[in-house]
Amino acid sequence: MTAEPLTSTPTTEPIYTRAEMVSRSGIGAGFIDRLCALGILSPNGDDRFTEGDARRARIMQALDSTGLPLDAVAEAMRTDQIDLGFVDDPAYSLFAGLTDETFQDASSRTGVPIELLFAIREAMGSPPPVAGDRVREIEMGVIPAVELMVRHGVRPPVIERALRAFGDNLRRMAEVESDWWMSDVIQPVLASGASLAEVGPRTADFANALAPLGERMILALYHGHQTNSWMKNFFESFEAGMTAAGLYKPVDRPPAIAFLDLSGYTRLTEDRGDAAAADLAGRLARIVQRTSGQHGGRPVKWLGDGVMFHFRDPGPGVVATLEMVEAAREAGLPPAHVGLHAGPVLFQEGDYFGRTVNIAARIADYARQGEVLVTDEVVAASDLPGVRFDPIGPVELKGLTEAVPLHVARRVGESGATR
Repeated sequence: MTAEPLTSTPTTEPIYTRAEMVSRSGIGAGFIDRLCALGILSPNGDDRFTEGDARRARIMQALDSTGLPLDAVAEAMRTDQIDLGFVDDPAYSLFAGLTDETFQDASSRTGVPIELLFAIREAMGSPPPVAGDRVREIEMGVIPAVELMVRHGVRPPVIERALRAFGDNLRRMAEVESDWWMSDVIQPVLASGASLAEVGPRTADFANALAPLGERMILALYHGHQTNSWMKNFFESFEAGMTAAGLYKPVDRPPAIAFLDLSGYTRLTEDRGDAAAADLAGRLARIVQRTSGQHGGRPVKWLGDGVMFHFRDPGPGVVATLEMVEAAREAGLPPAHVGLHAGPVLFQEGDYFGRTVNIAARIADYARQGEVLVTDEVVAASDLPGVRFDPIGPVELKGLTEAVPLHVARRVGESGATR
C-alpha cells in the first residue's frame, strides 16, 4: 500500500513507467518501491513517474548510503519540514540519469580505451565503474572530446592526467560554490525564520537564473586562463623557430619557483578561529594574484599558510616577492617570508616538481620574517635596478645534503640586520 503523496506537484510530465524509472535512475526496483511506500515518490494513477522523481530517487539513494534514515526523511516531508519539489527546477537538471550504453559499448563505439572512459567518472568525483556499468548522461558530454584527442594521437596517459587535473580543480570550484550557497543563500533564509521546506521555493528564481550565468562565468574565466597559457606556447614556438633560422638568440634564463609563507599563521588561526583564517587567506589571495601576474608569474597552489609560485624569469620574480612581502605588511597580515630558486622544473597535472621546487621550499622555511632569500642561480639571472643582493654564505638546509649559498634580496637603500 502506498502512503499519502508527500512531494510537491511536479513541474515535469509523468513519462516513465516503473520499469523505465528503474532503468533511468539506475536504482533497483525494491528501492523504488520503498520510496513509493514511504510517500517520498508518488507516481500518478497510471503508475508513471516524472524526471523530477528520477532525480529525487537518486538523492534518496545517496542519503540512504550515508546512513540517513529514510523513514525520518519521509516524516520530515510529511510534516512540511523538508520539500524536494525544488529538484524539478531546471537548475537541477545536472542530476541526470543513465544512458542505455555501457562503458564497454562506448569503448567499442568510439575506439577510446576503456580505462580512459573510467577516468571520466573518477574525474567527476565518483568511484570507478566496471565495464558493464552504464554511462551517465552527464559523462556523455566528455566522451566526444576524449575521442577526438585519441584519434588525433594524444597519448592516453596524457589525456588521463588532463582529466584528473581538470576534475580536481573543478571539484574545488564546486566545493567553493556549495559553501557560499550554504552561507549566503540558504542560511539567511533559515535565519529569517523560514523552515527548510521553504528554502527551495524562496531561492528557486535565483538558482534558475544563476545556473546559465554561472556556467558562462566559469567558461569566460577558463578562456581567460587559456589565452595566457596559449601565449606561452606561442612564445616558445616562435622563439624556437626564429632561433633555428638564426634570427634570434634567446637569453638562457631558467624559470624560478618561489614559496611565500606567513609567519605565525597557524598559531594565529588557532587563537582566532576559522573565520580569521578565511579572512587572512582572502586578503593574501588578492595580494599575490595581482602582484605575481604583474611580473610574469602565477600562483601554482595554496599550502595552508602560504603559496607556491612559478615565474618565467627569476628577476621579475624577485621584484614580485619583495612587493608581496611589503604589501602583506601594509595589509596587516602576519609577516611574510620567501624562498626563491631558479632551475629546471618538471610540469605535470598543473603542478611543478623537482629539485628546484624542493630547494625553494627549504629556503622559505629558513627565511626570517620579512626576508626574501634567493640562491646564486637567481642572482646570476637577475639584472635589476633598485634591488641588491646581500650574501649570507652557504646554509645547511633541512633535507639537503649540500649547503646552499643564499642571498637576502633588498630594495636599494633598504637596511637589514646581518646574520
